[in-house]
Amino acid sequence: MIEKVLIANRGEIALRILRACKELGIRTVAVHSSVDRDLMHVRLADESVCIGPNSATDSYLNIPAIISAAEVTDSVAIHPGYGFLAENADFAEQVEKSGFRFIGPPAQVIRLMGNKVSAIKAMARSGVPTVPGSDGPVGSDAERTLAVAQEIGYPIIIKAAAGGGGRGMQVVHSEAALLNSVYITQSEARNAFGDDTVYLEKFLDTPRHVEVQVLADTHGNVIHLGDRDCSMQRRHQKVLEEAPAPNIDPDARAQVLDACVRACREIGYVGAGTFEFLYQDGQFFFIEMNTRVQVEHPVTEMVTGVDIVKEQLRIASGLPLSVSQDDIVIRGHAIECRINAEDPETFRPSPGRINHFHAPGGNGVRVDSHLYSGYTVPPYYDSLVCKLITFGDDRDIALNRMRIALDELVVDGIKTNTPLHRRLVRDSAFRHVDFTIHYLEKLIRD
Repeated sequence: MIEKVLIANRGEIALRILRACKELGIRTVAVHSSVDRDLMHVRLADESVCIGPNSATDSYLNIPAIISAAEVTDSVAIHPGYGFLAENADFAEQVEKSGFRFIGPPAQVIRLMGNKVSAIKAMARSGVPTVPGSDGPVGSDAERTLAVAQEIGYPIIIKAAAGGGGRGMQVVHSEAALLNSVYITQSEARNAFGDDTVYLEKFLDTPRHVEVQVLADTHGNVIHLGDRDCSMQRRHQKVLEEAPAPNIDPDARAQVLDACVRACREIGYVGAGTFEFLYQDGQFFFIEMNTRVQVEHPVTEMVTGVDIVKEQLRIASGLPLSVSQDDIVIRGHAIECRINAEDPETFRPSPGRINHFHAPGGNGVRVDSHLYSGYTVPPYYDSLVCKLITFGDDRDIALNRMRIALDELVVDGIKTNTPLHRRLVRDSAFRHVDFTIHYLEKLIRD
């Protein structure tokens, strides 16, 4: 087992990684910005190193500073968590070249799956179902772009190959608007990602967002841990997730789970990863792969009993997975609400001091949070401050427990989106799985 891990992240995921390390007897190093010296995981780590000022660019995105911290603390491996540098192939490469283990897939696999054009091609070769599209970039040849769009059929969605987080996308409903929209999307992609490559896909108007969790070790073992539904989104950002995805065609599910495992073997995947799909009319359509641990990984842990972060640490240590596919049994249902430090009406960030924090409890309730009474939420980073997870023998029980847990949760001193979650888990359409990825934004508008 790895002797010492540097945690190159902050907040709840950094604390989650630290706890997994402690369970396995691994020493921990917490890196932090100046403002984050009072984070819970920094207090609990065996060692801590300040890697820069408050700006993420100068700290959590500062590759030389992170690697220097690993060197001075004699760390063996670096865990990137999610966000920041977690899917940065150059970072993974630098970590390995500097003599450390990167807790994630090889850099070349991150590059392959980080570019949506190459990822779609790789998935199509592996038999993973993909959305009808341009089969490569468009934009340099106007006549070809128009012809490809006509073949796909409107409406079309233009996507940046290097996009993510809902950025670099534009829906087009007519040929007249296509070329100008391609140009605008290219400009946005160039400014946001430094890469103006764009491609076309058929726009699915009533899909759900369903994803598949996989694990792969260095011994050729690959397994899936079932699926999750992440359709409750605002501005392409997930708000609530659940596992397993409800009301999925069993044959389509079985086929896509097998295809994801097969694809992992063919691209040489190692570590934890997530295949993201749009699901409409009983069919799955691949959209992208996240080559890291997901924010919503706890719901999968609750229904499978598999500790995904501990498996990441085992894999990075060169050990085989602790479970086989035959060991995986999906039991019960789990729901996760992302509690963000933001105004529930305007959704503006709401940093500030936590006067009092009370975490709910009871049977089937899990809270992943770095909050504590007296802690000050800084204004510099993502607004996620708490993940509230409930588990039950079925979806109704998990929902009932979530309603109770949300009513018990106290975060005094700042505003949070808890009222939105309380409304959502009581919503009739949500309870009856009568929704698409557009449902939450419509609910908010109404």
